[in-house]
Amino acid sequence: MEGFKILDLSRTLAGPYATMLLADMGAEVIKVEQPIIGDESRKFIPPKWNEESCYYLAANRNKKGITLDLKSEEGRKIVESLVKDVDVVVENFRTGTMEKLGLGYDALKDINPRLIFCAISGFGRTGPEKNRPGYDVLMQGFGGLMSITGEEDKPVKAGMSIADLSTGMFAALAISSALHGVRQTGKGQYLDVSLLDSQVALLNHMATGFFAEGTYPSRMGTAHASLVPYRAFHAADREVIIAVANDGLWKKLCIGLEWDDLLMNKKYTFNYDRVKYRNELEQTLAQRISQMDSHEIIERLEKVGVPCGPIQTIDEVLTHPQVIAREAMMEVEHPNIPNLKVPAFPVKFSETPTSARYHPPLMGEHTNEVLQELGYSEEEIERLKNNAII
Repeated sequence: MEGFKILDLSRTLAGPYATMLLADMGAEVIKVEQPIIGDESRKFIPPKWNEESCYYLAANRNKKGITLDLKSEEGRKIVESLVKDVDVVVENFRTGTMEKLGLGYDALKDINPRLIFCAISGFGRTGPEKNRPGYDVLMQGFGGLMSITGEEDKPVKAGMSIADLSTGMFAALAISSALHGVRQTGKGQYLDVSLLDSQVALLNHMATGFFAEGTYPSRMGTAHASLVPYRAFHAADREVIIAVANDGLWKKLCIGLEWDDLLMNKKYTFNYDRVKYRNELEQTLAQRISQMDSHEIIERLEKVGVPCGPIQTIDEVLTHPQVIAREAMMEVEHPNIPNLKVPAFPVKFSETPTSARYHPPLMGEHTNEVLQELGYSEEEIERLKNNAII
């Protein structure tokens, strides 16, 4: 993505995560925040690291940061000047806000016909709910995720902000594709990306299954509606995941744990029947596994090639040799935080590896630099500060 320039007007998570992914791959990103207030995620505490919000730190590396009052005439003029030289604008204001500011797509594409304008919202920019705000937990519920997550009588949200993060990934993918299109056609375009659409996309086979059979899975804890056994079981010391995704693995499980009686029981030979007799089979498995140590289960099943493993806590994950070997965390130099660690870009490029070029910017850290590049003098910049434009 080196050579592409992105103006990031978004805040919180979905938009900043999308632009960070693009920045990791080499794009130049200028992050715009409201003077004094800044990105609201700066105040999402705890956790914090030397008074900096970890929420903000984890989604804003590799960006230059400026502050700018978009409601002011001079602030809008600065945006318009920046738009002349950028490839992408990303925003996640409520529907209609950018138009009210005079910075909507129709206005900005007149300045730069090659511009990609990515609008991220909760419900999308069209439809009867387009004006509703949408935060992650709301969209996990509205988008169906919580209807299938949790125990039978208790819906729960995913432990991470999956609606925001997945939307950010879809946005980054769409922007990458649109930039390729500009090279072919010379024309930019408008990208309408929503948390709701992203959640519906993640329903995947369950959405297709509803139209095929008129049915959909209920909340089943860690179990899977189509596969048995494929869930967490309580061992004597901790919970263990056992993932038997086909009949061959079922045979290996029975051999590995020396359960000849289950192997010979024709009711359980094929997955279709194991799903049919789920309750009785899982009760039997749960009783037997509860008498065994997790290390023994994992060792015996790994020996025969059955996917399995513990439910690890975050500290166990981050200190695991495989995670360390994969360099899944990266250190970023930061003026206020020695040895700042954040999750690394998750794809390994053989020829163009990602890198941490900039720390998550301090509030307005690069405002002077960016304005000077636009031709503003030191006196003009000081005047803008005095008038709270920056």
